This record gives sequence, C-alpha cells and structure tokens, in this order.
Amino acid sequence: MSAFPTPAGPPAEQASGAPAAEPPQAVFLDLDNTLIAGSSALAFARTFARHGLVDRATVARGAWAQLLLVLSGADAATMDTLRRRMTLVSTGWEVSRVREIVAATLQEVVGPLVYPEAVRMIERYREQGAEIVLLSASGLEVVEPIAGLIGIERFRASTMRVEDGRYAGELEFYCYGEGKARAAREIAAESGLDLARCAAYTDSVTDLPLLEVVGHPYVVNPDRELRAIARERGWPVLAFVRAASRRDRLFRLRDAVSDRIGVDARTRTAATPVVLAAGGVVAAVAAGVVAWRRTR
Repeated sequence: MSAFPTPAGPPAEQASGAPAAEPPQAVFLDLDNTLIAGSSALAFARTFARHGLVDRATVARGAWAQLLLVLSGADAATMDTLRRRMTLVSTGWEVSRVREIVAATLQEVVGPLVYPEAVRMIERYREQGAEIVLLSASGLEVVEPIAGLIGIERFRASTMRVEDGRYAGELEFYCYGEGKARAAREIAAESGLDLARCAAYTDSVTDLPLLEVVGHPYVVNPDRELRAIARERGWPVLAFVRAASRRDRLFRLRDAVSDRIGVDARTRTAATPVVLAAGGVVAAVAAGVVAWRRTR
C-alpha cells in the first residue's frame, strides 16, 4: 500500500502510476480551490464591505471574478488583473484593521469553505511525519489566520509594502507562479529537504512551476489546462467537493464543458468562449433569481 494518500477523485481521473513507497518529507499546498472552495481573498469582499473598506460595486466585481475563476480557470492574465485591482483597492487600508476584521470573521467566512477531504489528507500526512507548508498568492493578512485555522504552521503568502501602518499599493513578494516554486526551493534549502521527495497539490496551471519542482505532483479540482497536462504526465487528479455546494456544481459544469471540447492543453482560444458563455448563462440565471426574489 502506498504511503501517499489515495487520490480522492473518481477512478477515471486517477493516475495509473504507483506513487513512491516512502512518505514525503514535506507537502506544499496551494490554498484557493485546493484547501478551500474559491478565492480566499475574494471571500472576504462582503465582510470588508460591511466594515466600510469596499463598496457594493467592488463586492459585485468580486463575485463575478469568483465565477470566472471557477468556470475558466485562473490563467496568468486573469490573475494579473485580479492582482492589480486588489492592490489598487486595498491601497491606504490600515493593516491592523484588516487583521482585526479577518480574525473576527475567519470562522464565519472561511470555515464553511474548507474541503473536508483536504483536512483528512493533511492529517494523514502529519501522521506520516511530513511537514505541511501552505503557499498562496493571497495576502499574508488573510493567509496567516487561515493557516492557523487549518492547523498549518509554515506558510508563504504575497506581501504588500506597508508605510505608516497602511498598504502602500505595491507588492513586495508575489507568491504566484514561479514565485511559489522559488518559495518551495527556499524552504527546502532552509530545512534540508529534498524536493524530489516532496509532494505538491494545486488546482491551477499557473502553479505548474511548483508542481514541476517536486517529485510527487498532485492536482486538485484542476482547470482545463492543468487537467490535460496531468493526464499527459500521469499525475493523480483529485476531486475535493462540499455537499450541495453551488461552487462545486459550477466546477462540475466547467469540467463537463471542458471534457466535451477537444482542445490542446496549452491553447485557450477555442474553449474559452464556450466556457465563458456557460458562465454568462449561470450569471444570467443568478441575476434572474435575484430579480425574482426582489419582486416577491
């Protein structure tokens, strides 16, 4: 029996190759759509609005961004747009105020989003003696308390420059793409880890550098490109879900659309309009439901 956790996805999604017989030295985990459903940063949009940090229009844009992330994946262009918008919106916020709000609402906002499968997987890895490391493109003030909630002591997150206790509108470190791979290499060097004997879990093709730097890559709820790459390379594909979750139903819709389209893993042009069209249908239905409720 393998020392690595058994992939949680359906049999057709699992890789045929047998994992290594020994437990990993460390496991590097992505946060958004891997440990929790959706974006950790966008999850706090309504909470920040209640406390006067953002307006309703920003909340609406955040909800739309969440939908696009689920349906079309977090490609580099999408993530760059989100990064720029969130950096701009948060400029001038008091860091201490953000920490207070996140701490006070953490269980309410993030608790329901945590995938039970991810928690069980982390527990199994801990029993095997593996070090658990969380790597996220979200901000430190959001990632640190979430890591504490899940019970992860070591983490790396994006950090913004701070002046006089307020965000200055400039990133100091972006824990994204190659940045995640660099963070993994730095942590490995600090702790004397052999990355060939480490595992990594993520959902997005933008984290391919991280998956390629470890010896045992796994993908969770992957976007279309990463799913295709995983199949080509024989990487295990896992499906983490929450019962009756609207977001998870969107994941299944996205995957069904992707599976019907024969598109190469490295091209988005043919599939993107179809996936975004599906997103438009879902958004239209959601808007109709909201309008119907308002008339009652």
